[in-house]
Amino acid sequence: MGSKYQQGLDRNPANYSSLTPLSFLRRSAHVFPDKVAVIDGDVSLTYADFHARCRALANALVEQGVQRGDTVSVLCFNTLELLECHYAIPMAGAVLNALNTRLDAATLRFILEHGEARLLLYDTEFEEMVGDAVSGIAAAPALVSISRPSGPSQGLAKLDYEQLVAAGDPAWPGRPVENEWDAIALNYTSGTTGNPKGVVYHHRGAYLSAMTNAIAMEMTADTVYLWTLPMFHCNGWCYTWAVTAIGGTHVCLRKVQPQTVLDRIRICGVTHMCGAPIVLNMLLNDFHKNGVSLPSSVQFALGGAAPPSAVIRRGRELGFDITHLYGLTETYGPSMLCVRQPEWRSLPLEELAPKMARQGVGLHAIDEVAVAGSGPNGFAPWDGQTMGELLMRGNNLMKGYLKNPDATREAFKDGWFHTGDLAVMHPDGYAEVKDRAKDIIISGGENISSQEVEDVLYRHPAVLEAAVVAMPDEKWGESPCAFVSLREDSSATDEQSLIAWCRDKLPHYKAPTRVVFGELPKTSTGKIRKNVLRDQLRMK
Repeated sequence: MGSKYQQGLDRNPANYSSLTPLSFLRRSAHVFPDKVAVIDGDVSLTYADFHARCRALANALVEQGVQRGDTVSVLCFNTLELLECHYAIPMAGAVLNALNTRLDAATLRFILEHGEARLLLYDTEFEEMVGDAVSGIAAAPALVSISRPSGPSQGLAKLDYEQLVAAGDPAWPGRPVENEWDAIALNYTSGTTGNPKGVVYHHRGAYLSAMTNAIAMEMTADTVYLWTLPMFHCNGWCYTWAVTAIGGTHVCLRKVQPQTVLDRIRICGVTHMCGAPIVLNMLLNDFHKNGVSLPSSVQFALGGAAPPSAVIRRGRELGFDITHLYGLTETYGPSMLCVRQPEWRSLPLEELAPKMARQGVGLHAIDEVAVAGSGPNGFAPWDGQTMGELLMRGNNLMKGYLKNPDATREAFKDGWFHTGDLAVMHPDGYAEVKDRAKDIIISGGENISSQEVEDVLYRHPAVLEAAVVAMPDEKWGESPCAFVSLREDSSATDEQSLIAWCRDKLPHYKAPTRVVFGELPKTSTGKIRKNVLRDQLRMK
C-alpha cells in the first residue's frame, strides 16, 4: 500500500512542467519587453524583438523540414545569430550543435557526419572551409549562410539566415518540450588526441546550470554581460541562457581584441565577463602596458588554471574582480566554485590567493564532490595532501557521449562522474585540483604537480604563460621541464635565473631542470596543449 503522500497526489499540468532554459526567454520577454536584451555592433534588440526573432527562426526551421531530435549545427562567431540559435533550434525540437570556429575542414566533416547534422548555419567568413568539409559527406547538411558582416554566400548556400527569419512566424509558440531529459545541445570536446567526443546536454541540466551560474556570479537584471567567452564552448558555460534568465543584457563580440573589449566596457557599462587564462592575460597585459584602468569594477569568471596572486593583484589594480571556476565540457562548463568565507575578507592577498586558487565546492546543481582514495569509504582523507581522482555527481552532468556507450559507462562507473583530474580535499571540505592524471610528474618515485610548479613560474614578473611537463631523465625517470613565454615589457631573463627562482620557492626536486622559451601551443579553447610539448621533448 502506498504512502498517504502518494495517493491522489500525482503530478499534473498545473504543478509540473519540464525544466528548460527556453522558459527564460518567454519570461524575460513578458517582464522586460522594452528592455535591451542584445547589443551586437550597431544592432540592438529589446527582449520582445529577441523573442519574436527566435520564434520566427524556429518556425522557419520547421518549415525547412527540421524534425524533433534532428541536429542543427552552427559555425559562427559570438554574434546575435548564434545567440538566437540557442533558443530557436531547441524551440524547433532540434538539438543545437555550436561548432568551434577554429576547426579545420577534416574535423568539421567528422563532427557533421558523427552528429548527423540536418542543417549547417555558417558565417560566410568560413565559406571555403565549409565547402571543403561538406564535399566529402554523402548525406551533407543543407546550408544556411550568415552574411552579416562577411558578405553573401558565393553560391555555396541556397538559404540565407535573415531570409529565414523574415519567412518565419514571429508568434509561433514552438514545439513543447515533452521531456526535460531530451537533448538540447551537442558539444564536442576539444580533445588533444584522436577524434573529439560528442557530449550530449539535456534541457534539465541546461536550465539548472544557467541558474546556478547566475547565482555564482551574483547576476541581476542590471547585469551587462560581454561575450569574451566563445558561445560554442559548453554553450558559453550556459551564460547564453543565464543572462536571459535574469533579464540582463548580452553584448556580443565577434572577436576578442583588447581595444574592442575596452570600448564595449566603457560604452555599454559591462559588469560581467568570462574567459580562459589566455584571454585574461592578454587583456591585463595590454591594459597595463597602455596605462588603462576600467571605469567601474567588472567581474571576470576565469576557467582553466587557478590564477596566481600576481594575476589577482594586477586584475584588481585595473578593475577586474576575478573569480576562479572549475568545470569540463561534460559538466556544462562550471561545476565548482571557491566560495569566499566571511573571515577571508581581512586576509592579505598573499594569504587569500592560495585559498582562492582551490576549486572549492560544487555549484548548487552539483550534489556531491569527492576525491577517490583508499580509505574505508573509498575516498581520500580530508588532509590537503592525499591525491586522488576528483569525482562528482549531480544534475549538471551530461547525458553521455553520443554513439559511445563504452566511454559513457567508464565516465559514470560506480555512480560517480570521473573527471580525470587529480585533487586533494582540504580539512574544510574544499577540493583543490593538483593536475590532470596524465600530467602528473613522477621523479624518483615522488609525485610532482605540474600546476604547483606553474604557479611559482607565474609569480615571476617576466613570465606571461607557463606549462610544465615530464621530461625523460636517466637518473630520476622523469624530471620537470618548463615551457615559458615572456611578457613583451619584461626585462630579459634566462633559463638559469628561472630555475633558481623555482628552487628558491620549492623543494629542489620539484624545480624544473630545463626551461624552453617560446610561444605555447593551444587548443581552440585556449588550453595549453601539453601533449604537443611532451612530443617535442621526445623528438629531441
